Amino acid sequence: MTATSAASGPPVRSRSVQFAAIAVGIVLLLLVALLITRKNSDDRATESPVVGKQAPALAGKAVIGQPFDIGTNDRWLVVNFFATWCAPCVNEHPELRAFSAEHAKDGKARVVSVVYKQATAEVRKFFEQRGGDWNVVDSANGRTSLDWGVAQIPETFLVAPSGIVVERFTGEITRRQLDDAIDSYETSSSLTTTSGTGTGS
Repeated sequence: MTATSAASGPPVRSRSVQFAAIAVGIVLLLLVALLITRKNSDDRATESPVVGKQAPALAGKAVIGQPFDIGTNDRWLVVNFFATWCAPCVNEHPELRAFSAEHAKDGKARVVSVVYKQATAEVRKFFEQRGGDWNVVDSANGRTSLDWGVAQIPETFLVAPSGIVVERFTGEITRRQLDDAIDSYETSSSLTTTSGTGTGS
């Protein structure tokens, strides 16, 4: 081995090690980004004691509209826990209003809100100023929030016409999220029914 080749050997190996370290670092960064993205996208699927079960009663007194008997519901139901002092709740209100107006026409879904730790007079004033004509009930001294396993607001639950809670959303909700979730479950149900019919014939 010449003096020249001996001198040039170590730097080449050093560069290779550096490139390998950079490549590993990039892969790790991509994995971290993927985990963060998945965590954010899974917010709506946060574990809940009521998802997959019959929806608990909404036994609170009516703040706006009439008392609500969840057992008589014949369409998709959006149960939204909120308070007017909650900034994300205020931000999502126009989305709920648009969703409610859309499905008041087609009869496919309806909204009911549950007041979380707030005086009813403030809630009435909020709806008078910002609109919204769906049923609003109180939380029956916190019992409703406990029954639904609400940890923080806003929290929104999607209840199928069968009365089963199929989805829980945490944080601000959008009209698009609700419609997409309903479409997804209806498509899945349709495919299951078609498949079952075909198997039985």
